[in-house]
Amino acid sequence: MSLVIKASSEIQQQNSECLVVPVMTGGKLSPTAQQLDQVCGNAISSLIKRGDITGNIGETLALHHLTGIKAQRVLLIGSAKGKDLSKADFSKWTKTLLEQLTALKVKDAYIAIKELSVADQTTHWLIEQLAIEAELNRYQYNTTVSKPNPAPALKKLTLDSQANKAARLAAERGQAIGEGMNAARELGNLPGNICTPSYLAKQAKALGRKNPKLTVSIVEEKKMRELGMGALLSVTAGTDQAAKLIVMEYKGAAKTKRPHVLVGKGVTFDSGGISLKPGARMDEMKYDMCGAASVLGTMTTLMQLQPKVNIVAIIGAVENMPSGNATKPGDVVTSMSGQTIEVLNTDAEGRLVLCDALTYAERFKPQSLIDIATLTGACVVALGSHATGLYSNQDDFAEELLAAGETIGDRAWHMPLWDEYQPQLNSNFADIGNIGGPEGGSITAACFLSRFTKKQRWAHMDIAGTAWKSGTSKGATGRPVALLSQYLLSKSDKK
Repeated sequence: MSLVIKASSEIQQQNSECLVVPVMTGGKLSPTAQQLDQVCGNAISSLIKRGDITGNIGETLALHHLTGIKAQRVLLIGSAKGKDLSKADFSKWTKTLLEQLTALKVKDAYIAIKELSVADQTTHWLIEQLAIEAELNRYQYNTTVSKPNPAPALKKLTLDSQANKAARLAAERGQAIGEGMNAARELGNLPGNICTPSYLAKQAKALGRKNPKLTVSIVEEKKMRELGMGALLSVTAGTDQAAKLIVMEYKGAAKTKRPHVLVGKGVTFDSGGISLKPGARMDEMKYDMCGAASVLGTMTTLMQLQPKVNIVAIIGAVENMPSGNATKPGDVVTSMSGQTIEVLNTDAEGRLVLCDALTYAERFKPQSLIDIATLTGACVVALGSHATGLYSNQDDFAEELLAAGETIGDRAWHMPLWDEYQPQLNSNFADIGNIGGPEGGSITAACFLSRFTKKQRWAHMDIAGTAWKSGTSKGATGRPVALLSQYLLSKSDKK
């Protein structure tokens, strides 16, 4: 997508396939709309008087063959007051705009965005958000269909705004974040017979080959056994697919700067193991690697923007299947940290993968450590699909991540990580059980991980409700690539 920032006062002279013009509540014309109305013989105001559009958010009206302008058509779009819109209203406005431009099959459009504002946000924020949504709108899943879905015709957006370095940077950041989210969506949508642990490793290596500052290495099962990763290896015991610990090191700052570390859960298919899941909707368990997908998507974004920060991304990639070799409920395994774990439920496997990956991450002496996982159905029950569950052993760190999510429009909610929940993980036969019973399931999962991150500035993001959608619009969302990117970009050394 080409995104052009261009300040112009002569909208009727814009030679575009579509001019996008705001109409305010009550049919009030924006200055740009008034200007167009005058040169078009009051055609716009006549339609408004007739009640064809009132200006409410989500309303649109396409006008064809207007006289006095060079553009082929005009798209009127309801914009409420136009000023101090809520973030939710602007999000609805943007999605409606892109849907209509796609339906009209236009290749380029000119948008009078300078007449809109969002409460407490700059014009550059609007540009960034529009750039993200424009990239997301372009995504089509075609990898395993015989007749590919056609890509949207829209190739170019011109925004009527002050063209300066900050505006161009906002557009660049938004496009990069959108592309990273689409990379995560594609990985999430791939079926489990294609997107295996080895496939994820190949994608990471491909990203590394394109970027001299990114080094990619793969820890194989033999090395995992030498390292004592008994928890992770217990998950992969029942499958023919070899586990991979994928390690990506990006050096964007001085070697002396400690890195920020991401750890992604990459269960490429989760049958539940011996604790077999119900058959209904088991196909959606291909999405159990969306934590890994979000890590790869975030790295895709950052490789485009090349921030001055050191980052390590670690993915524990496994497949969880039942077989004669599979781990059984009641088995006891030893984690890399030396702590023993009673596997009470083999379907609580993500935490077994993450605990060893988090212990492995200690060798990088991280400034901050974030794990991202589709970890619990309990988080979906608690928060639904709107907010990611966020846990941290340091409240100020949680606040940083919450603020990043609010800024970029990828929200999370701070959940409790209290000592009162820890006894639910007690085991009679090991140091810790891998489940804590039916109460507070998302919390006790985070409590489990906290046992392996006591030395770290650590946060856990449960994305089970936000990483994909079910139903007729089934598919990966690309979250929380935007939040992670925003946080890591804020750590870039600007000197």
